[in-house]
Order: sequence, then C-alpha cells, then structure tokens
Amino acid sequence: MNPKRIGFLGFEGVAASELTRAADVLAAATLDGGYGNRISCYHVCTIGFTSERFRSESGIAFWPDSTFETASELDTIVIPGGDGLRRSLVSETIADWVLARVNETRRVVAIGGGIYGVAPSGLLDGREVTTHWRYANDVARCFPNLRVDPRRHLIKDGAFYTSSGPSAAVDLSLALIEEDYGRHVASVVAQEFVSAPMNGNGQHKLPCPLVFDSQPADRFAELIPWIMRNLHEDLSVNTLARRACMSPSHFNRAFKSVFGSAPAEFVENLRINEAKRRLAVPKRTLEIIAASVGFSDAQTFRRAFERRLGAKPRSYLKNFNGSSMAAASANGKAALPQTGRMSGAQEALTIPTRD
Repeated sequence: MNPKRIGFLGFEGVAASELTRAADVLAAATLDGGYGNRISCYHVCTIGFTSERFRSESGIAFWPDSTFETASELDTIVIPGGDGLRRSLVSETIADWVLARVNETRRVVAIGGGIYGVAPSGLLDGREVTTHWRYANDVARCFPNLRVDPRRHLIKDGAFYTSSGPSAAVDLSLALIEEDYGRHVASVVAQEFVSAPMNGNGQHKLPCPLVFDSQPADRFAELIPWIMRNLHEDLSVNTLARRACMSPSHFNRAFKSVFGSAPAEFVENLRINEAKRRLAVPKRTLEIIAASVGFSDAQTFRRAFERRLGAKPRSYLKNFNGSSMAAASANGKAALPQTGRMSGAQEALTIPTRD
C-alpha cells in the first residue's frame, strides 16, 4: 500500500495551528499490517514558495519539503489560513498553483482563512463553502459567486472541502480519514485528538468523528490484519469480496481507490514481505516457506520474489546478511557465528510494510 500524499501549503504569515493540527491528525492514521507492523495511511509534506524557511503568524519557522516548482503529484492539497493570505500576491500565487494542479489532484482543502488561497481561482464559484465567521462577510463581498455559510462547521462540495477555522482543523482531518479509510480508523485517531464527552453517568464516551458519508473503505478496517493472519489461505478477489460483504467488481474498484493497487498485487506484496522474514529462520526450505505464505509452489514463489526484489530468495538473504555483517564489522562489532539460533544480522531482519 502506498500512503496518500497530502501537501500542506506554507507561506509567510501562515496560521501554525491550522497547519500543524491537521497534519498531526493525518500523520497519526495507520492500518494494522499484522505481526506488530503499522502501515501509514498518509505521507504528509509541506510545500513552500521557495526552499527557504517561512515563518508563521506566531513566529514559528518551518522548512518546506518541496516547492511549488518541485512538488510531486499529490492526492490532496491543503491550504491553511493565516494573515499572510490577505496579501494579494500570496493568495493569487497559491490560487494559480492550485488551478494548475487541480486536474491531477483528488481534492482541495481550505482550513478557515485558507479559502482566500482557493477562491481567486474560480474553482469555488457556485459552490457551498464555509470559513471563520470573522472572514465570512469579507469573503462574500470579495467573491460574490461563492455560497458562503459560516454557520456550518465543515462543508464538502465536490472535490472541495472547507472548514470554519482552527477548531475545525482536527474535525476536518478526521472526516478525510473516515472518507478514505473508514469509520474505525477515524475513531481510533479521534481518541488521541478529541476530548471525550461525558455521558449522564459521568463516564467518558468515545468521540465519533462522523461528518461526511463513509466510503466502502469502512469495510476494509479489519481486512488487512485478517489477510496477514491468513496469507496461506485463498485470498482471491472473490474471497476478499465475500469477507468485505461486497460484490467482486465493486470490491475491486473500492480496494484500488483506497490502497492504490489491485487486490492481487497488494496480497502478493504482503506475502513477499512475510516470506523475507521467514527466510531468516534456519532449516526452512523454499517449498515450506512458499506454502506458508500462500504460493502454490516454490517456482511460483521464486518468480514473484525475483520480480518484486530483483533477486532470488536465497541470494537476497545472502546479500542482506553479507551487507549487514560488513556494516557491523565497519562499526567495530564482531559478527556472531552461525549457530542454532539466528545471527545478529538475521535477527535484525524485519518485514518492511512496503517495498
């Protein structure tokens, strides 16, 4: 699974709380990859006008990961608010950049005053939007084609998402997580960032981040851990679709939209990752390992392994151990001898969540 890339735009005079709150919530979203692994749902990055640092309203300095010219393809663009956006050069530059990227971006998000960075593009004309109540009259005056409703906390209109201000940044991020990965994942993250309300008995109730309509991803919340526990079983599209209570065709489309790859490719990658770990266990034949992670025979396993990693299984392990021991020797550490237990290099072998 490839994490969805979320780009936060940075500029002089950005509202630090709107940038960091939303980014922290998205970065906390993970899936259970099985065997103690966590799979990040998002890759969060900051994008600046230049590669130089920029300062927030409060004076906090940020260094961008990339610039408007060098930023790679993004799933979501997020524009935080801030006094800096009230300068026409800043807001119009951002609006032009968003307009140029909109056709290759799944959604555009404005937090509070961030709407000033999107509205000049014309992309919000005729759409329902919200913003901080302090800016509502000015936004309506400057952009009369927008349908501004400051009474609403969050609004989604097509591919465009707006929120009322800093207090809504967390809720907006939780709504995006729920839309992408389902209610369960969003609820787990909400427990870290949302204060739990009290019920009539003085007990805390778990926060519920439901805002937008949930997508089929809601049914995938427990699917990945189940796959990891059952790699040796039949994991065809039909089997997985039945598990998710969906038709195979619908499941295939929904799975690709959430995880960025077809189910068969995703499952094969998990099987190869787990096989790499099992290769480090002494006295296991390729036939045993292949069967234990769901390949029909050793030859099919070899082909898949070589296709993914560019090396045959045993050669891969030999090269891995050789490079690990060389690194240990370079650091002045003696390599452990081969005994009945795994060597230090072998013990260090773990399953990466993705290649």
